[in-house]
Amino acid sequence: MSTRNYPSWLPAALDYVPLVAFFIAFKFLGIFGGTAVFMAAIAASVAIAMWKIGRVSPMMWLSAILVIGFGGLTIWLHDERFIQIKPTVIYVLLAGLLFAGLWRGKPLLKYVMEHGFQGLSDAGWTLLSRNWAWFFVGLAALNELTRALTDFDTWLTLKVWGVMPLTLIFVMANMPMLMRHGLGEEAKPAE
Repeated sequence: MSTRNYPSWLPAALDYVPLVAFFIAFKFLGIFGGTAVFMAAIAASVAIAMWKIGRVSPMMWLSAILVIGFGGLTIWLHDERFIQIKPTVIYVLLAGLLFAGLWRGKPLLKYVMEHGFQGLSDAGWTLLSRNWAWFFVGLAALNELTRALTDFDTWLTLKVWGVMPLTLIFVMANMPMLMRHGLGEEAKPAE
C-alpha cells in the first residue's frame, strides 16, 4: 500500500473522468474521436494513478486494457459496437470471478475491500460477494439490452449517467445486510 499523500477523491475521479471525457468528446468529435479521447484519458488515468497513488487498481488495469483493446478495434474497423461491448465484458468477467470465488468458498471481495469494511463477518463477505456478482450480471444484461434497443447516443448517456445512480442505489440497498453482519463493529480483542 502506498504511503503517498493524495486527495481521497482522486481514485474515484481517475475511474470516472475517462468515461465523462468520452461522453463530452463524443458530442463534439463523434464516435471515433470520442473513442480516441477515451483511450488517451484512460492511459492518462493509469499514469496519474502510478504517479500520485503509487499503484494502479486491478479494476483500472482491466478497464484500461479493454478500453484500449476494444477502442482500437472500434477505430480500426470503424464499428462502434466494439466500444459498446467493453462494459459487458468487464461485468461478465467480474461476475465470473466473484462466482468462481464463491464456488471455491472464498468471497473475493474480502481480499479487495477488507480495509473498508471493518468488522464484516465471513457470512457478510459471502453475501456481499454474491450480491455484487448478481449485480454485475444485471449490469451486463442491461448494457446488452440498451445496446440492442437504443442508438449510440442514448446508450452512452445511460452508460455515463445511469450506471452510477444504479450502483449507489445498490450499495445503499446492501447497507442493512452489512450492518446485520458486523460492519462497523470494533474488532474484539483476543482473550
